[in-house]
Amino acid sequence: MPALDQLLAFALASLVLILIPGPSVLFVIGRSLAHGRRAGILSVLGNGLGGLPVVLAVSLGLGAIVAGSAVLFTIVKVLGAGYLVYLGVQAMRHASIAVTAEVDGPEESPWRALGEGFVVGATNPKTIVFFVAVLPQFVSFESGAIGSQMAVLGVLFLLIAIVCDSGWALLAGTARQWFTGSPRRLAAVRRSGGAMLVGLGGILLTTSRT
Repeated sequence: MPALDQLLAFALASLVLILIPGPSVLFVIGRSLAHGRRAGILSVLGNGLGGLPVVLAVSLGLGAIVAGSAVLFTIVKVLGAGYLVYLGVQAMRHASIAVTAEVDGPEESPWRALGEGFVVGATNPKTIVFFVAVLPQFVSFESGAIGSQMAVLGVLFLLIAIVCDSGWALLAGTARQWFTGSPRRLAAVRRSGGAMLVGLGGILLTTSRT
């Protein structure tokens, strides 16, 4: 376990970074606008769970290999960005259909929302770069068990992110509720959420290993 002062310092630094809107926030807002608060919260949980394999890889030293390899890093980056673009296009294509289904049919499967969030979290190249660059700075190398300390810090970061990002999901989902009285407006909001996901995919493509 890292020392208490290291945990507190890392938690404070994580909170500051998480509160600044970044890729995860844009993803959550886009999902909440497109599918509502429940889908947004489940996407947050899935995104956090998707970060666990990244934390494990970084704590075992695999994260540094991915971040240091242009080929591996590009593969992860393209897969993550491509999946975001796919989700965004689907949201825009089926915006009007989804509005009708919301009234006349069952809601989107919660497992699907959770799974989509997991894939996005596991393939986010910015998460890999962040953990590889930041976690070692808060580790006590004299105490040993470096991998365990990095795993604890990584999980702490994900827990803080889940709490903060859930707030964004609730806000965006609530704003979306204002448009439910008009199918046309709600479809427009869904398309806006889809467009945000497509744009986020484009942003991730510009992520560098440094």
